[in-house]
Amino acid sequence: MKTQTMDLPADTALAPTMENLLLELSRYREQSERLRRINLLHQRLAGVLDLPAMIEAFSIWLMEWVDHELVGYHNPERQRMHMFCSYHGPKRRQAIQLAREVLTPVDGVPPPTRADGFHVHRWVFDTPDCYGLLTLLRRGRPLSEQDLEFIDESLLILAEPLKRALEYENIFSQARRDALTGLPNRFVFEERIPALVEQARRHGRPLTLAALDLDHFKAVNDAMGHFIGDRVLQQVAATLQAQIRQSDLLVRMGGDEFLLVLPDTDMPAACHLAARLCRAVACLDINTDSGPLGVSIGLAEWEPELNIPAWLERADDTLYQAKAGGRAQVAVN
Repeated sequence: MKTQTMDLPADTALAPTMENLLLELSRYREQSERLRRINLLHQRLAGVLDLPAMIEAFSIWLMEWVDHELVGYHNPERQRMHMFCSYHGPKRRQAIQLAREVLTPVDGVPPPTRADGFHVHRWVFDTPDCYGLLTLLRRGRPLSEQDLEFIDESLLILAEPLKRALEYENIFSQARRDALTGLPNRFVFEERIPALVEQARRHGRPLTLAALDLDHFKAVNDAMGHFIGDRVLQQVAATLQAQIRQSDLLVRMGGDEFLLVLPDTDMPAACHLAARLCRAVACLDINTDSGPLGVSIGLAEWEPELNIPAWLERADDTLYQAKAGGRAQVAVN
C-alpha cells in the first residue's frame, strides 16, 4: 500500500514564522522607542546644573508620554524642595500644597494615593550618593503599569544628574559664603548691590548702608590667639544676624569688617537699628587689655546722584568718624 504525503499550503506553513517575526519586530520597535526616549532624557539633563531647572526639564520631557500636572522633589538632608507645576492661580497653589505634604511625610502615616482630585504617586531615591523623594500628581486616571515601568526606568537616569545638581549647589553655596562665619561674602555683595540700588531708584524707596568694624578685636587676637579670635568673630556674626531682618544683607568683607545693606530703611530707622547692634555686641561682654570688644558703625543713606563706589566711600568715611569719636558708637553722614 502506497502512502501519500499531503503537503501543507506554503502560506499556512509560513504563518507561525511570520507571526513570530512580527512579534519580534514589534518588540524591537518598542525597545528602540524606549531607547530613543531615554537618550532624549540624557540629552535634556546633560547641560543642567541647578535643581529647579532639572526638575522642570524632567517634567517637560515626561509630559510627552505621561500626562501629569506636577513633579516635585525633596531632599530633607539638604533642605532642598522644588516643584514644577503646569497649573496657575488657585489650582497651582492647591497642587503645590498637596505635593509639600506628600514630600514631607509623617512617621507612621502612609502617603495618600489620591487627594484633592489628584492621583498621587511617590518614589524614593535611596542610594548612598542620592537620597530624596519624588512625587507626581495627575488628574483623571492613575498611572498604568506601563507608565510606572517607564518612569522607574527614567528615574535611574535622573538619579545621577540630581546628585550632580546637589553637589554643584553645595559648591556654589560655599563659594558665596564666608567660610568662618557663614555670612554672605564680598562676591554676594557685589552681585546684589546693583539690583538693590536700582530697586530703590525705580520705586523711590530709602536704602541705607552701614559699615561696621569691631573695636579692640586685634587685642583679642594678640592676647587670646587666633583660634579664640575666630570664635569671637563667629559670635559677633551670629549676634548681628539675629538683630536684622531677612530682607537685610549682612556681609563679612574680610577681617573684622562687615557691611550691612538695609532696604526700605531711612536714616532714623537705620540709626535705631545700629544702636541696637552696638548694644548687642557689648552684651557679649568680651574684654581685652585695650578695652571691651565693641562695634563702630558708619551710616550712609543712598542718594540718586551717588554711584556705588561713592556711596561705599561715604559709608567708610562715616565709619572713620565713629572710630575717631570714641568707638562703640554710630556716626551718620
